[in-house]
Amino acid sequence: MVEQDGSPERGAHYVQSLERGLAVIRAFNAATPALTLTDVAKSTGLTRAGARRFLLTLADLGYVRTDGKYFSLTARVLELGYAFLSSMSLPEVAQPHLERLSGEVHESTSASVLDGSDVVYVARFAVSRIMAVSITVGTRFPAYATSMGHVLLAGLSASELDRYLDSVRLEPLTSHTITSVTLLRAELDEVRAQGWALVDQELEEGLRSVAAPVRDRAGRVVAAVNVSTHASRTTVERIRREIVPPLLAACGGIEKDLAADGGGAASGGWSK
Repeated sequence: MVEQDGSPERGAHYVQSLERGLAVIRAFNAATPALTLTDVAKSTGLTRAGARRFLLTLADLGYVRTDGKYFSLTARVLELGYAFLSSMSLPEVAQPHLERLSGEVHESTSASVLDGSDVVYVARFAVSRIMAVSITVGTRFPAYATSMGHVLLAGLSASELDRYLDSVRLEPLTSHTITSVTLLRAELDEVRAQGWALVDQELEEGLRSVAAPVRDRAGRVVAAVNVSTHASRTTVERIRREIVPPLLAACGGIEKDLAADGGGAASGGWSK
C-alpha cells in the first residue's frame, strides 16, 4: 500500500519525528561535513523551523555542534553505529585476512555489507590513499558503482534485485559508470557466473577495484571483500592474473573462520 504522495503507507506505530531526526543526521556526509540551517532544510525537505528544532535538539544531546552559522556532527554519532558493529564478528574475523591480502598484493583492502542501496565499509586495511575522499569504517558508496556493490547485488534474490533496481537512480559518477538497468543486469549476471566483480573507474576516475563474495554456511552472499588500486599502476590484466586468486583465497579464509566462530555474522544476522 502507498499513500497519495507515492510514499509507503506507514503503520499506526510509525513515529515520523524519529524519521525526520535521522534524516537530519544523514544530511551530513564526507562531501558536506558542515551545513547551514538552510542546507539541512533543503536536504531533508523540512521547513527551516523544523530543521532548526531537530538540529538544536541534537546539539543538546551532544550529536551536533554549531558555531552559530554552520552545523556539523560530533564524534558521539559513532555511538549510534557502535552497537551494530560491536555485535558483528565480521570486522574482527576479516581484519587479519585483509592485512595478509594487502601484504600479498601491496594494495588497500576492504570489507563491506549492503545497507539499502549503499555498501557500508565494516573493515579496512589501507596502504595508500587513492581516492579523493578518505575511506573509513562506516563510509558509504552507491552499490551500483562499486565492485563490492556488484558482488552484493549479484547475491540478491531476483525479487530483491528487482526492488533495488526499481528504487535506485543510476547517476553517472564518472564517464565509465553504468547508468543503464539493462547493462547493470548483464554485468551482475557475469559477476554471478564468474564469482567476482571488476569495476574500472565507475566510482571515481583512476580507481580500479575488484571484489569477491563472502558467503554464510547456507551459501548466501552476506559480505564482500575488495582490493582497490590506481589505474595508472595496475592494468586490468594484472588484476585478473595476480589479484583475483589471492582475493578469492582471502574470502574463503574469512568464510572458514566465520563458520568456526559459531554463526554470528555467518548466520546472516548482521547482513542488511
